[in-house]
Amino acid sequence: MKLSVLVLITALAVGLSIGIVNFYFQHSWYYLLVSFGISFITSFLVFYYLFEKYIYTKIKLIYKLIHNLKLGKDLKEALGEYVSSDPINDVEQEVKEWAGAKKREIDLLKKQEQFRREFLSNVSHEFKTPLFAIQGYVETLQDCIVDDPDMAVKFLKKAANNVERLSYLINDLDAISKLETGEMPINYTKFDFVLLAKEVMENLEDRATSHKIKLSFKDKYTAPTFVSADREKIRQIMINLMQNSIKYGNENGSTAIKIFELHDQFLIEVTDDGIGIEEKHLPRLFERFYRIDSHRSRQEGGTGLGLAIVKHILEAHEQTISVRSTPNIGTTFAFTLQKSS
Repeated sequence: MKLSVLVLITALAVGLSIGIVNFYFQHSWYYLLVSFGISFITSFLVFYYLFEKYIYTKIKLIYKLIHNLKLGKDLKEALGEYVSSDPINDVEQEVKEWAGAKKREIDLLKKQEQFRREFLSNVSHEFKTPLFAIQGYVETLQDCIVDDPDMAVKFLKKAANNVERLSYLINDLDAISKLETGEMPINYTKFDFVLLAKEVMENLEDRATSHKIKLSFKDKYTAPTFVSADREKIRQIMINLMQNSIKYGNENGSTAIKIFELHDQFLIEVTDDGIGIEEKHLPRLFERFYRIDSHRSRQEGGTGLGLAIVKHILEAHEQTISVRSTPNIGTTFAFTLQKSS
């Protein structure tokens, strides 16, 4: 409601009240009209001045601050311009929007704080396990290096394996950090994704055989598929996804690669018929160190950062990845790659 309308209604109410009171005592329509006119005009002028000076101006200032600070301007700029002719209604809307935005921001900060606590706890746990193992092996080596050289060699190899695990963990954390900050550049090249996929399958063939998993790539999906991306990083994605499908596959199971042509992209799917993933785990699957079955994951090895790295690499390519899964039926990871011009 505009200021003049608000003041008019207020002055009209005052004028009518005084006029009716005057008519009650004077019993004259003349005095009623005179008192109504004088009180109406006086009230309008007084209320307009009071509203303008002490209320409306303040509301305009509040609106300017809220509106311009929301646009990211500094305080001086925010006070220097006015963009609304009806700030009373606008300020209500702005405050509601601002309050909603602040609530969402607070919820996000709480979520990030929870994630930070979980991340620090996971990092601590992942580092402690090999470190304590190394410490135990070194202490044992000190006791048996002279009396039992064979046992010493055995413990030395175990300590070396844990050092290697620590090295992988540090390298993966460093890779994620560089991808997030943009320190790891994406070197776009044109290459045939089919050749890359076959190369990855050949490299993982022995591992798949040891797990009794069959790797397949049907002929209808093997037409030349030229994409524009960082070949080495896409190779890393395929290795991570294929290793996961082998790791969590069932004996005598299979893992298949499929390629679907979209408008300006290719959709790549890695599908297995393994143990599957419960729906409640899917939203957190790409978080760092998130494990569905921590006991089996550590038995199979890995740092718990593979899928987080996959997601960060694809985000650096401005592409997406998704997952769908049904327990005891299988899992499909699907991601997009840009077609090469």
